[in-house]
Amino acid sequence: MSTRARSNPHSPTVRLRRLAAEMHRARLRAGYSQLSDAAKALGWSGPKLSRIEDAKTRHIKPGDIDRLCDLYEIKDVESRDALHALARQARERGWWSEYRDVFGDNVLPDFEVEATMIRNYQGLVLPGLLQTAEYTEQVFRGGQAHPEDIVERHVAARLERQQILNRQRPPHFTAVIDEAALRRRVGAPGVMRDQLQHLLNMATRHNVDIQVLPFDAGPHAATTGSFVIMDFENEADPSIAYTETATGHLIAEGEGVVPYVSIFGHVQAAALRASETVSFISALLAQESNDPS
Repeated sequence: MSTRARSNPHSPTVRLRRLAAEMHRARLRAGYSQLSDAAKALGWSGPKLSRIEDAKTRHIKPGDIDRLCDLYEIKDVESRDALHALARQARERGWWSEYRDVFGDNVLPDFEVEATMIRNYQGLVLPGLLQTAEYTEQVFRGGQAHPEDIVERHVAARLERQQILNRQRPPHFTAVIDEAALRRRVGAPGVMRDQLQHLLNMATRHNVDIQVLPFDAGPHAATTGSFVIMDFENEADPSIAYTETATGHLIAEGEGVVPYVSIFGHVQAAALRASETVSFISALLAQESNDPS
């Protein structure tokens, strides 16, 4: 198993967003309230500068960084070097670039690798960061016929994602799992037994909190579906909320994250406490172990 996810915590997308935000603030501080005025002073088209401030341009030339710094009167060497460093890091390729066939344009692993806190509500399947290889394999098959090499690629990519929880400074991961996901039989009984035991093992980690949202909780705030909230160490990097759809994914930023935070707070309050969750999962594991099938 590769250790890149553990040893390289930099996210090109997070660094690109930070560079875009820094350039936007620098423009306003320099008195260019209109982007078009700054672009004109640079001799650039409006769309070129707009793509930089909107984090749409990943390959920003060092000369362009210098011209922006000159226009915005960023003179100290340390600040200029920091902006150049962000531009370089935005061009890096993370381990997930080798799994483009699996992730496509999905940016979840790109953000996860630099998150310091991850909050995840899952209603139908267990969180990807907590899945065993066998469980992941059965989830991906899902009644569909896939070639073995495709299945193996998806399993390998998910296991690689999980390495963020094993690194020296792992994110704090909080998962609220609906009881339905725990009771849904995935694969043979042995698959679920190993998966439930894995959840109990992960629950002992200092950086992992697992809570079960039982059926007895009744209707709850997250009935609209599963989601992930990611927070970052640098205050210049705003939190995001991530949701998957049947055809892709959605990213919420800024004020758009607020409803997700509120919903997560509600489901967390309705869920079993950590100690109760361990007892609940242990009981399910005992049932699986006694199942003669």
